[in-house]
Amino acid sequence: MKIVVTHPTGNRNVRAVISSFEEAQLLAMFSTTLAVDPNSFLVNMLPEKFRKEFSRRAYPVDFDHIHTRPLLELSRNILPKIGFKKAVQHEVGFACVDKIYNDLDKATAAGLEQLVKKQNVTAVYGYEDGTLETFKKAKALGLTCVYDLPIAYWETVRRLLQEEAARLPQWSATLGGGIRDSKAKLERKTQELELADVVVGPGSFVLDSLPAWASDKVVIMSPFGSPESGSATEHKSEATADRPLRVLFVGSLGQRKGLGDLFNAVKLLDAKKIELVVMGSLLAPLDFYKNELSNFTYEKGRPNAQVLELMRSCDVFCLPSIVEGRALVMQEAMSQGLPLLITPNTGGADLVIEGETGFLVPIRSPEAIAEKLNWYIDNREKTREMGVKAKVHAKNYTWKGYGDKIVSELTGIYAK
Repeated sequence: MKIVVTHPTGNRNVRAVISSFEEAQLLAMFSTTLAVDPNSFLVNMLPEKFRKEFSRRAYPVDFDHIHTRPLLELSRNILPKIGFKKAVQHEVGFACVDKIYNDLDKATAAGLEQLVKKQNVTAVYGYEDGTLETFKKAKALGLTCVYDLPIAYWETVRRLLQEEAARLPQWSATLGGGIRDSKAKLERKTQELELADVVVGPGSFVLDSLPAWASDKVVIMSPFGSPESGSATEHKSEATADRPLRVLFVGSLGQRKGLGDLFNAVKLLDAKKIELVVMGSLLAPLDFYKNELSNFTYEKGRPNAQVLELMRSCDVFCLPSIVEGRALVMQEAMSQGLPLLITPNTGGADLVIEGETGFLVPIRSPEAIAEKLNWYIDNREKTREMGVKAKVHAKNYTWKGYGDKIVSELTGIYAK
């Protein structure tokens, strides 16, 4: 078995997958937009600041196994900073995310036949929105098509977000691009799933969102990995009853993440007993959020090490999302000793051992959120103990385990 993996930006879960394929000597090629050879003389000659920035595009595989297509991705990163924001406008800008995905998809498809001849490629592994042409070519060549779906299927996403726009219309502007996707984009998503032989998802929420007509697909569920817990010298602040409970929300500040419900929950509680800390990208002016809830602390985004430091200053992590794939930030919070308060739609129901590592609450229920937050307020020592258990539980999820499980199951499927 030899496999081609394609993804424009190579995020954390993609890196784990290609690393496991490489280790198993199954990776024929990783097709992406930008990649840097960390052993390059020119890279090592750069000042440290630029070297660190470039290293974000280094991948844990032999550089000879990487094919790049950098022009549009470079444009996406540079042009908005010099005033050309229309270049990245949703779906229509020439350097928007959709155009980058489609461009890489076509380039990967164009080179597939040659790879089959040279390396005996037997499968392709692609991601939502960026693999339609690759899958079409793969089918023509008799290859297996593996479809990685990192978020719930588009029909579920769209239905839930449209319901939110009607339920909390003041938050509708924060729901993101999923509710504005064109008919053509949605049709591409459907065609991708139709062509897939195998569907990979990070949890039951994603895989349960697949439509009934896709029930014949082989599915692989492999949960994302957790970050390292930190060194022994890094201590989490103690949860004491003489200060407000510090509750942390991390994510884009919108109702897809359930922020409106969290705000409404906080309004039901004694303001002297709780401090809500909200960190993430603004999807509306800050005044909008302050009008919805005045008493919260806003923290801007920051490097990951500083995010983890902020987590250690808090007591509980709350993410009442309406729709996700599997929010990585949950396991980051657990790794820093925070118990959870989440909905099943975060994709992390398996992270919650009820009353041990956190609590699950239904979506769209500020009352349920408030009830559990109140429990945390009244049970500070138990909250601390739950944080310790959450940290231990998070260690059961590793990135190597994530990638290796996908490789193992795909190898077994192909052997059959």
